[in-house]
Amino acid sequence: MFRKFSLASLLLTLGGILTSVGLIAYVTGKAALNIGGWFYGIPLILGGLALKITELKPVPYSQPTPPEIVALREKQGTPTQNQVRQDVTRYRFGQDAHLDESLKRLGLSPSNEERPVLTGVRETAINDSYTLILEFESPFISLEKWQEKQEKIEKFFGPGIRAELMQPQEHRVDVALIAISEAKVS
Repeated sequence: MFRKFSLASLLLTLGGILTSVGLIAYVTGKAALNIGGWFYGIPLILGGLALKITELKPVPYSQPTPPEIVALREKQGTPTQNQVRQDVTRYRFGQDAHLDESLKRLGLSPSNEERPVLTGVRETAINDSYTLILEFESPFISLEKWQEKQEKIEKFFGPGIRAELMQPQEHRVDVALIAISEAKVS
């Protein structure tokens, strides 16, 4: 429920309400409300502002996930796929970009300016296997560079995952993280 709601906005709203109550109480001479409003409202506003400055908005789904894919995710999805999906589709604080550390470790982020930007995520099935597709805007990193890192991407995102790289448009790279079921490995 709270994954899609910004904690910063909540703190700013509560802080604004309490500070307003404190200001009204000050004007009307109600000392107890005045002190409570100021002592709780202003720190909440400051905390909300601090979080708002470092806030990273959730990555949107580029297309809705059909119920049969949700069922496939629950059956075949790996812990890594689920963690990545949950992390990028919620508010984050204190990060420059979604998956910035992952891209850095994979050697796909030479600098902040050249780092690919995750613009969307979608879930589908490829060959009856649950697939999480990460859609990157990548004007500075070519598909060939991504392909050089394909084996490293597969190892990084853990056991039970095969990675496929696609370029649906110029300057865009889709990374498909495909769950490998035990039956298909044997």
